[in-house]
Amino acid sequence: MLLEKVLNEFTHGKQEKVSKSEFKEVLSDILLGMAAGLKRDPIVILRIDGEDLLEFLNGPSYEAEMASIFSQIGSPQKSLRHHIVEAFSKLTVDQGIPPASDSWVFSNIVEPVLLSQGGPDWDKPLASENQETFLEGFKKVALCVAERLKEQPVIVAHSENTFDGSGVKRLLSNKFEFDKTLNSVVENLPKDKNGKISKEYLRLALDGVSPSAGLPPFGAIEEMDKVIGEVFKMMNADDAKMVKEDEFKKLLTEILGSIMLQLEGNPISVSSNSVVHEPLGSSSSLLKPSTTETAA
Repeated sequence: MLLEKVLNEFTHGKQEKVSKSEFKEVLSDILLGMAAGLKRDPIVILRIDGEDLLEFLNGPSYEAEMASIFSQIGSPQKSLRHHIVEAFSKLTVDQGIPPASDSWVFSNIVEPVLLSQGGPDWDKPLASENQETFLEGFKKVALCVAERLKEQPVIVAHSENTFDGSGVKRLLSNKFEFDKTLNSVVENLPKDKNGKISKEYLRLALDGVSPSAGLPPFGAIEEMDKVIGEVFKMMNADDAKMVKEDEFKKLLTEILGSIMLQLEGNPISVSSNSVVHEPLGSSSSLLKPSTTETAA
């Protein structure tokens, strides 16, 4: 995969030859980019083996958390089976559940348990007042899922990132780096004969600055899009008015400052979980946590 990516970077998908030095240069750039990305958003490899799930099921927070989930998904038109499947999709690695949306996890872990444990009433509509029936049914299935995970652990790549404005602050406080980034973005934007730029390009410019400011691209994270949308609305930045280059840069700087303040007051945390297929057998110790590690 990496070899193919490097070749495509140089040949643009065409079957062309590249020199060894050119290949090494592009490979180096890609690896450095990957390293920077992993430094910013480190990936933790988790071994989901049922232990955390059992702890959750037998813990003091189980009923309260599952009751909250039932209130979110409860529907008198849906069956108990449907509610249980929906509930699994609401839980995360924090409760010891691998991503239930992953087809392998559902087919090999969740579905076999549903088929073996399901009763004759599981496909009948579940009334919203039957919370206790849901709690009992889910726990019955989840205990079997925990046992199945013990026999067949699932490896999950887990990453977390918190957008708290620190990346924006760091960029804005380094005038040389910020001016350099700003100039490289703005110089490539369309301008009229008088050198003016439409404010409609502010979003494009922000996307260009975002990597240096520790922000995700627009459209990647819904919560971030809302923050950016509110800032643009507050500053009337979507009116497509033509402005001088200096004014454009000033507006973009103010937008970044406003985003920074919003995130400092209300940080946005996101996490992602991806199943690493061909899970390790339970006998493998490669990814078991070290006994010398201590909690921070």
